[in-house]
Amino acid sequence: MRGAAALLAVSLVAAAPAPDKPSSARPAVTRSAGPSDKPTDDKPAEAMPITETKAAGGQKPVWEVAVVAPDAVEVAKSTYVVQPGDTLSAVVRKTGAGADVIAHDNDLEPPFRLRLGQKLKIPGGRYHTVRKSQSGIAIARAYQVEWSKIVELNHLKEPFTLREGQRLLLPPAKEVAKMTLEQRAAAFRIDLTDLATGSEPALAPTAKPALPSPSAARQLAPTTPVAEPTIAFAGKFDWPVEGRIIRPYGPTDYGGRNDGITLAAPRGTAIAAAADGVVMWVGEHPSFGNVVLIRHGSGWITIYGNADKLLVKRGQAVTIGQTIARVGATGNSADQPQTFFEVLQGRKPVNPLRLLPKRERRDSDNDNVEDAGADNSD
Repeated sequence: MRGAAALLAVSLVAAAPAPDKPSSARPAVTRSAGPSDKPTDDKPAEAMPITETKAAGGQKPVWEVAVVAPDAVEVAKSTYVVQPGDTLSAVVRKTGAGADVIAHDNDLEPPFRLRLGQKLKIPGGRYHTVRKSQSGIAIARAYQVEWSKIVELNHLKEPFTLREGQRLLLPPAKEVAKMTLEQRAAAFRIDLTDLATGSEPALAPTAKPALPSPSAARQLAPTTPVAEPTIAFAGKFDWPVEGRIIRPYGPTDYGGRNDGITLAAPRGTAIAAAADGVVMWVGEHPSFGNVVLIRHGSGWITIYGNADKLLVKRGQAVTIGQTIARVGATGNSADQPQTFFEVLQGRKPVNPLRLLPKRERRDSDNDNVEDAGADNSD
């Protein structure tokens, strides 16, 4: 339930239980492309294989900086009767459950007012208390579960900002113990939606995120949260690249799915921000190579993949049409110079062609693309 965690941030910070032995699994270190618009004699970025998701600028991602110890506490399912002076934060302290799940299971809406004598359902289960700079990805890795599962269990909404002291419900330990090795390995595979919703560090109880900067000169620490744009954004975008569509949105011929569109263009072509926003992630991804993620407000996020040069930094404010990267062929998904472009509303991919200005179909467009910019179905 949106707002529950933020409302309770100050009152929920408490002494942590003694941690269990943390997981020994750690991501590998790979080369990172730095933000530069200057010509270089180095090999093209795709000449170096990308084996792990990594932040740009030589920084470690926050999930490597703020490692999580799996010290969740079991809470029994119960019913709580509201006492005089009780608030939702008081109920959380007394029961040990999370504010988000209590609010959801009892149909509580902000500002979460309670009635004397009201009976509240307290969901039982394992709860992790979020601590300084911890991210959703790090928490998921610590418990060997997928971040998407934690989002689902806690009914988290955009902008998915965690707060120190927030309590997150986890999948039952018995359920995790029955998982196959492949299922557990999935917790260590970071997809683009995870980056968009689980890569930000938790905010301190009284802290505010860093305001956007128009300059690429500022280098934010990975433990510094970035402010979400506060504007009401309608979800209308411009084309990031002038190129032909070689892979449309939706099911592929090989049984997979493309959650965005792929545009072919000459290497070095400018990749433009599709709308005003704030850069939330810049770095490398095994499948999509050098990527940039931009928040636009109202839960909208755009993703630009397979780039060669990265020209912006995390926390930088960008405007529509501003060059943020150059077309390349990085990542396992690229077989030629191209740009992968995805639009998210929360965690849900949306067909970009529904949101882009209509253009005439090009002879070189993939045959499955009928009208570039038409209101195609999801």
